[in-house]
Amino acid sequence: MQDDVVLTMRGICKYFPGVKALENVDFTLRKGTIHALMGENGAGKSTLIKVLTGVYPMDGGEIRIDGVEDAIVIRSPQEAQGYGISTVYQEITLCPNLTVAENMFIGRSRKSRVDWKQMEKRSGELLQKLGIPARPKQQLGNCSLAVQQMVAIARAVDTDCKVLILDEPTSSLDDKEVEMLFTLMRQLKESGVGIIFVTHFLEQVYAVSDQITVLRNGQLVGEYEVRELPQVKLVEKMIGKDLEDLSSMKKKETVLDGEDFYEARGLASTESRPFDFHIAAGEVNGFTGLLGSGRSESVRAIFGADPVTGGTVKVNGKQVKISKPLDAMKQGIGYLPEDRKRDGIIADLSVRENIILALQVIQGMGHPISRAKAEAFADEYIKALAIKTASSDTPVGSLSGGNQQKVILARWLLTHPQYLILDEPTRGIDVGTKTEIQKLVLQLAEDGKSITFISSEIEEMLRTCSRLIVMRDRNIVGELKGDELSQERVMRTIAGGGE
Repeated sequence: MQDDVVLTMRGICKYFPGVKALENVDFTLRKGTIHALMGENGAGKSTLIKVLTGVYPMDGGEIRIDGVEDAIVIRSPQEAQGYGISTVYQEITLCPNLTVAENMFIGRSRKSRVDWKQMEKRSGELLQKLGIPARPKQQLGNCSLAVQQMVAIARAVDTDCKVLILDEPTSSLDDKEVEMLFTLMRQLKESGVGIIFVTHFLEQVYAVSDQITVLRNGQLVGEYEVRELPQVKLVEKMIGKDLEDLSSMKKKETVLDGEDFYEARGLASTESRPFDFHIAAGEVNGFTGLLGSGRSESVRAIFGADPVTGGTVKVNGKQVKISKPLDAMKQGIGYLPEDRKRDGIIADLSVRENIILALQVIQGMGHPISRAKAEAFADEYIKALAIKTASSDTPVGSLSGGNQQKVILARWLLTHPQYLILDEPTRGIDVGTKTEIQKLVLQLAEDGKSITFISSEIEEMLRTCSRLIVMRDRNIVGELKGDELSQERVMRTIAGGGE
């Protein structure tokens, strides 16, 4: 290995049944550098990290670590730590009911008795050295999320750490807390630690990183110096499309002269930053941006799916309060969530029970829907949406992904919504069903419904939306309509407009 290289991964392969999660991926980490690992959802970032930390056995390739002569095989996270590889995940895995010192040393003492004074002394020295604003005896749960994250990092680097993996460490932090974390990362970099930084925030990559490795579809796209890769080029490499080769496909311009059905000012939730938004009756608009840009969090705020923390909302010109999903449903708003398995279907219930769910919630449990009505409703929408199921009694979890998505659509259409939010309605389904859903969206708009459509596929949004709200790093950075609706313009706006 070169003198400045702390980690080398060559030809890494990992296969799952029917899926090549990683295929001949190379990765090099140098001492005293912050190396961003970038790629869209499913690119292979998490799999590469799990191979490196011993969570997954690799199916091919080799790993070499500084100070070890031969290639190593890592069979568990404990073995990874033995080689000086530590990981701090997005979800903090410490104990909030214990003190800072206890969290930093829990599970590390092999003695039968704990030397509390020595533990607190060592913790205090480490906290001071790393500039972490916490006290050893302070209960961790009383610290901010940023400080808790920094304590987790301090625990990781106090174990003779050579490679520090930070997996989405800033996802729950505000700007000031992010800068605190970056200060610590820069300090660790100066001390010679090699840092792998996984994030979806483009601005943060360019604020703190030295190098970037891009993965796409389980394969290596390339390794780049940050100063030599403009943001717009990074977006191209992540998505897999060159701006010069993009078609000028645009949706026919739609005149947006309808009255606003929904309008929000300064709307914010626990997961989204304040934003303004409006949608006219009969309009199809969309939120676009890379994964992690805040598009899903924004529509969850509109529906009240995350606790709303500020802003005002008008529906049909009248100010209303929407603080939970039932409030939105009673205002004629429906929401198909991004993760249908986790937030959409109830897998063990039948197709019929899943279809009538939203209507039953709106009516209240004091007004149960009769079995005869439920069967009639289910049969109507099974036919209307061509849902492939043996009967309405079939458990929805046994249906294909596309048919599960149609069941969720049927659930909301049964409530006759005025405004329907569709977050990734065509993800993971076949081309034919995708086309059916896109046609349904446009038909609903023709009937006067307001539709917000979110898709990771820019082409799909251009086919369906007459206005696009572009997001980056949880902020709205542009709004495109008419002749502005092109892949090139969308990608440039996502990337910050750079050439």
